[in-house]
Amino acid sequence: MPFNIPESNKPRIVIIGGGFAGFKFTNQIDLNKYQVVLIDKNNYFQFQPLFYQVAMSGLEPSSICFPLRKYFRNKKDLYIRSMEILEVDPIKKIIFSNSGNLNYDKLIIATGSQTNYYGNESFQKNTIPLKSVSEALYLRNSILEDLEQAVLNNDDTLKEQLLNIVIIGGGPTGVELAGALSEMKKHIIPKDYPDLNSDKMQIHLVQASSRLLDSMMEKASIKAYQDLNRMGVIIHLNAKVTDIQNNQIILSSGSVLESKKIIWAAGVTGLSIKGLESAHDAAGNKITVTDFCEVSQWKDVYAIGDIASMKTKEFPQGLPGLAPVALQQATYLAHLMNQSNEQIKKPFNYVDKGAMATIGRSKAVLQYKSVFLSGFIAWIAWLFVHIYYLIGVRNKVIVFINWLWNYIKYDQALRLNIKPKVS
Repeated sequence: MPFNIPESNKPRIVIIGGGFAGFKFTNQIDLNKYQVVLIDKNNYFQFQPLFYQVAMSGLEPSSICFPLRKYFRNKKDLYIRSMEILEVDPIKKIIFSNSGNLNYDKLIIATGSQTNYYGNESFQKNTIPLKSVSEALYLRNSILEDLEQAVLNNDDTLKEQLLNIVIIGGGPTGVELAGALSEMKKHIIPKDYPDLNSDKMQIHLVQASSRLLDSMMEKASIKAYQDLNRMGVIIHLNAKVTDIQNNQIILSSGSVLESKKIIWAAGVTGLSIKGLESAHDAAGNKITVTDFCEVSQWKDVYAIGDIASMKTKEFPQGLPGLAPVALQQATYLAHLMNQSNEQIKKPFNYVDKGAMATIGRSKAVLQYKSVFLSGFIAWIAWLFVHIYYLIGVRNKVIVFINWLWNYIKYDQALRLNIKPKVS
């Protein structure tokens, strides 16, 4: 039997993607009514908003991940498969994978997003993305390895490249990374590397538009700029990256930045699947859906989360790629399918929960409708919101203790450069 999944007299729902949308839908769907198959290339759920803290040695990977099988192990008629999906035939209702084929009755596409390099191979080749916990670990190791090499090296030009870090993209991820790196430069490096002059380390944040956090209100942008500037981050606004080569970042202004660590946080694109291209939006990177999360080209195909392009009156360009959107769409669609009569249905209505970003210790920005908060209060709110959405009591406790320890001691205890064995 393909996938080793038994036949059932219940309709089979297949969910592709175990991120916020796929995980939430799987948890909400009625298993008395459906047989459910959850497919993801990883066997764990990843809490994406805290990837940067793993990269900055603030949290261990296991504290922001949770095994899918452990969470759903008491669910009957739910099957979890870790594999790569190769193609979908929405006409014949067949999924093709590297482990066989599987028929479905209803298909939920929740593949999320991937790093968008805008078709530039040089950007992809020479930068470090941050869209998975494995990439966060790679970035952590790169930072630590370059610090070790800087201690050993007497060449000023190479030492500058080893110490400097360039972040491309001034959205929440870029701002949070810049703030965390600035605090590492101030509080960690002088203690761990006393023979390095941390003042020589430069942290550059490059943003193509005229302000940071341009998806938030202008007050948030101004506050983020002011805080990062005071923390010593060098901010480049209205600066597009034109080329990256030989550890040099060339900006549209003509400036040239030197660094061996270039972090790409400049955008994401939907992670689609072969066979579904005709449902893509005009940009070609998301799947267009109706107000009911349906892919109109085919019957019984749905898309939720970052991969779905749903335009509304409030969001004419499509709903933002945020966790609350994914969670609300997943809950809505599961409730819709749990109804005895799916014809009695109301369109999805997104409730905007606001936006927030942390800048550093006791520094954050938060907006909800017309309300704007910054500083310590916004930072505390950011902490508790993220702890609330973490999966598992153990993870919540560990993250809270780590943050409390870091707040008291100005230190993190996870600066381990663990290298894979090379045979």
